[in-house]
Amino acid sequence: MEFNVKLQELRKQKGLTQEELAKLLYVSRTAISKWESGKGYPNIESLKAIAKFFKITVDELLSGEELLNLAEEASKQNEKYFRDLVFGLIDISIALLFFLPFFREQTNDMIVSVPLLSLNEIAPYLKIGYFIAVIINIVYGILTLALQNCEKNFWTLSKSKLSLFFNLLCLFLFVISLQPYASVFLLILLTIKVLILIKW
Repeated sequence: MEFNVKLQELRKQKGLTQEELAKLLYVSRTAISKWESGKGYPNIESLKAIAKFFKITVDELLSGEELLNLAEEASKQNEKYFRDLVFGLIDISIALLFFLPFFREQTNDMIVSVPLLSLNEIAPYLKIGYFIAVIINIVYGILTLALQNCEKNFWTLSKSKLSLFFNLLCLFLFVISLQPYASVFLLILLTIKVLILIKW
């Protein structure tokens, strides 16, 4: 018997509505409806709560194939969380450009390395461009971490691509303005992201 049918039967045997069961399991009524219609499975914690509530084992709730599907789905979810975490942290780490001496600056007859916050001997429009590029990457990193649970189609399909795009834009700006250290730093971060995407 499939999980959705078992759940319906167990709920009806207890004389509960979907809403009542949802309150007892601390989930939404929509989640119960989704599980009973076969459109999804609960996570491991919810499965344990269901099994405990109905005084049965998780094995009795799920068939062997359903257990495999659930394990596979959990693995994919963990990979997605890991990727989002790494991408978000990488984007936020671009803030180091504000404080570490990655930018070259010519003062008198010397070239020195300075952080972005101390960079003064360049055209103002270029410095503003650097600030905007870095801030966009940082904000996007914060969004990636904050919206890890967001299931909107646009966001799930484009978040990695947008992250790569913003990194490339920043890298391009540093390359054309002849900032080798900042360019290498961004290239390393970009390479890490590409390797993660290739792996998954």
